Amino acid sequence: MKTLLESNIKRVLERINKAAERSGRNFKDILLVAVTKNVPPEVIRKAYEYGLRNFGENRAQELRKKYEELKDLGITWHFIGRIQTNKVRYFVPICEYVHSVWREEEVAEISKRAGRIGKIQRVLVEVNVFGEETKAGLKPEEVEDFLKKCEKYENVFFEGLMTMAPYVENPEEVRWGFRKLRELRDYLMKRYFKNAGIKELSMGMSNDFEVAVEEGATMVRIGTAIFRR
Repeated sequence: MKTLLESNIKRVLERINKAAERSGRNFKDILLVAVTKNVPPEVIRKAYEYGLRNFGENRAQELRKKYEELKDLGITWHFIGRIQTNKVRYFVPICEYVHSVWREEEVAEISKRAGRIGKIQRVLVEVNVFGEETKAGLKPEEVEDFLKKCEKYENVFFEGLMTMAPYVENPEEVRWGFRKLRELRDYLMKRYFKNAGIKELSMGMSNDFEVAVEEGATMVRIGTAIFRR
């Protein structure tokens, strides 16, 4: 008999697959990042047993604790929270991806810490597509100049863009923002940046990930739909 967690994971993967099919995409091109804020290590371990490999944390110190408890597993960690420069030293040695970069001082600190351990840190630029005053991120029109300004930092590589949509009852209301981020990504892919590929689109969470996938998301960050009880 399946546990609720196993059923939740299966259901989320099925929904991603159907959304990919509707938009003529390959399910394998979409990475599910399980958001583990407030999720205990033993539950993360179970999710790993059920096939998940990518996990995202919002808080640097919580990430470090969970990493220590779970380092026997082959987890790929993502840092997806607001960045504090004094906490960068905690997540750079652990994370494959940092999703929430949008200030030059963050890039400088990440590059410095990554350089000390001989690492090229993969990052995504957070873009405030929806114009919410309470949300972090660059305005879409600021991203190209930001990438040019950050070319001097040799130990970061800009893999793509990330955004967070406001919570809405009907996900169709935020489709335009996901489409706008994809269009920005497509434009930037045609430009040349010394330390950027700008391929990934990290967008979509538990309440809107199907629309995000239909609009081109390559990474979806899902917590509640997986770990709800």
